[in-house]
Order: sequence, then C-alpha cells, then structure tokens
Amino acid sequence: MKELTPEEKEQLQAMIDKQTLEQHLKKSTTIYAGFWRRFFASFIDGILQLIAGYIIRAFLKMILSSPIGKSSFGEPFLLLFFLSNLLIFWLYYAIIESSSCQATIGKMMLGIMVTDLNGNRVSFFRASNRTFAKILSAFLLYFGFVMAGFTEKKQALHDIIAGCLVMRR
Repeated sequence: MKELTPEEKEQLQAMIDKQTLEQHLKKSTTIYAGFWRRFFASFIDGILQLIAGYIIRAFLKMILSSPIGKSSFGEPFLLLFFLSNLLIFWLYYAIIESSSCQATIGKMMLGIMVTDLNGNRVSFFRASNRTFAKILSAFLLYFGFVMAGFTEKKQALHDIIAGCLVMRR
C-alpha cells in the first residue's frame, strides 16, 4: 500500500474532523420529545380518531340497519366497528409517521416527529411495528407509555421495540 503524502494526510484529517464535528453537532442539537409533549400529541390524535370512528360507526349503522344490510350481514356491527377502528388506528399512525411529514397531526401541532435511531424517516413497516407495539404499551397498564418520561432518549416501550425516536423539530 502506498504511503500518504503530508498534504493527503492533512486533507484526510480535515475530512475526518469535519465529519466528526457534523456528527457531534447533530447529536448535540437533538432534543427528544418528552412525556407531556407526547401525551398531548396523542390526546389530539385520539380526538381525531374518535371523530373518524364516530363517522364510520354512523355509516355502518346506516348500512346494517337497512333491509339489505340485515339480510346480507346479520348483526356483525360490533365486529365491523372494532375492525374499522383498528384499521383507522393502524393506518393513521403508520402512513403519516412513515410519510415525509414524519408525524401525525397531533405531533405536527406540537412540533415533534418520529425517526429511526439514526434520525432518518421510518419505513411503513417500522411505523406499523411501532403502532402495533403501542397495544403492548397500553396492555401493560400504560406503563409502556410512561417509560418515555424515564428513559435516556425519552423512548416509550413501543419506540424501543420498533427502534424509533420521537424528537422535537
């Protein structure tokens, strides 16, 4: 292997120093979203999902209470309502958080976004994993959500499972 000239060594060291500085600046300017900011963003998102669920429930009631609905579907209203709410929950979070916005409407309003561990946009698959892991966070008496107030990077259980961070913009 060829030995580097002093000029090449200097250029290489300057490149390494610049990359190190950029990484340090990126890390030092990263502010993780805390528990309360995330809580209020979830509250806003919950209201939006409640409205969407209400509209879907009214639509399903209208279909299932019609003579056509009763004869062809019977009374599967509760199952359809549950499945439609699950679908809204999943798609709302997974699509919007994996989009270029990187945040739901509630998160955008509070100036936070979802990233992977390197600060990049998450894929639909990762956002879906994060969304379904929220069910586990809730199942554990919401302790999975409360963890965001105590972990170093303000990660909730579902963030840790999916390999995500929630950061301030």
